[in-house]
Amino acid sequence: MLVVQNLPRCDSAQSGKHNVRIVLFTKDNYVEITMHPKCSSNLIDSIAPNNIRPHRMQPYRTRYFLKQALFAAIFGVAGAAQVMASPLQLPAIVEPASEEHHVGKVIFVELVTPDLAAAKQFYAGLFGWKFRDIQAGGTEYAEAILDGHPVAGLIHRDVPADKHRQPAWLSFIAVSDVDAAKEIALQHGAKVLFEPHSIPDRGREAVFADPQGAVFAVLASSSGDPPDVLAAPGEWVWSSLITNDPDTDAAFYQTLFDYEVFELPADDGAQHLMLASGNYARASANTLPANKPNMHPHWLNFVRVEDAIKMTEKLVALGGRVLVEPRVDRHGGKVAVVADPLGAPFGLLEWPDTDSKEVTK
Repeated sequence: MLVVQNLPRCDSAQSGKHNVRIVLFTKDNYVEITMHPKCSSNLIDSIAPNNIRPHRMQPYRTRYFLKQALFAAIFGVAGAAQVMASPLQLPAIVEPASEEHHVGKVIFVELVTPDLAAAKQFYAGLFGWKFRDIQAGGTEYAEAILDGHPVAGLIHRDVPADKHRQPAWLSFIAVSDVDAAKEIALQHGAKVLFEPHSIPDRGREAVFADPQGAVFAVLASSSGDPPDVLAAPGEWVWSSLITNDPDTDAAFYQTLFDYEVFELPADDGAQHLMLASGNYARASANTLPANKPNMHPHWLNFVRVEDAIKMTEKLVALGGRVLVEPRVDRHGGKVAVVADPLGAPFGLLEWPDTDSKEVTK
């Protein structure tokens, strides 16, 4: 059962101002959303302090289904499984180790790519990431580092000539017990894509597809989780689940990560849910158009930037593509959806220093 708490409606949504309509193109699919000035969009839903006043909790319907076609479209699933089966010695998530643990937080992101050298050159040029190369068992892995700490991992995997798969970033969400998470996930309609396994210095992890087919990983980090502080420019700052049925999927993640789920204002017939844990906003769940049968549920991660327009121009110069031009987000900053030269989508998001993820009831 999904327990949802309502948020106050956005005043500007009723002010008579024009709506901003955004169409998101991802390969052969698109998402069309409506965003009110200074209100939340389908993609980014975060909460500033003292903005939440939970209403009476109410149940929402729960039903579970799995889109098998997704697995042929997501490049990272089979690639990540084969890569993680090799004896890699991956770096710790937090160095030096900490005692912090934040169940439900996206604590790491990894890219599976057929051209590791090109990916490194692109992300180094775009965000200033530096890389430490790791090789083991024939597998090439690059740890992306910003200001001395890891921000991402990049894994090389060739694509067979007869296959057409799009590279993708894989989100790792913190759990305290991976094996327990597997059992709960299976009981509630998920599929295990890669069984729980331990990696020295990294921790224990597994890869799942949620009941609607969106792929994600869970990780019990042996070095602790990154602290709940605002990401710096060049770091991952937000994650959005784009899905056919947000309340059903949110119910699944609520069961798995013990999220609080808040319903955000929406006048476009879609649902916008915010997922929170430990008094911090963690992610959003947003509706895919129901009349687009070829669209697959997926997670989309966003990197914080200081100027989305300049960063999209820089991205294009480096060989990337702009899927959604920069648009004003509810914070007053801009958000864009882009892809690297090999097609892996991600977002760029301006996030003011004054806008916290803390949820105050």
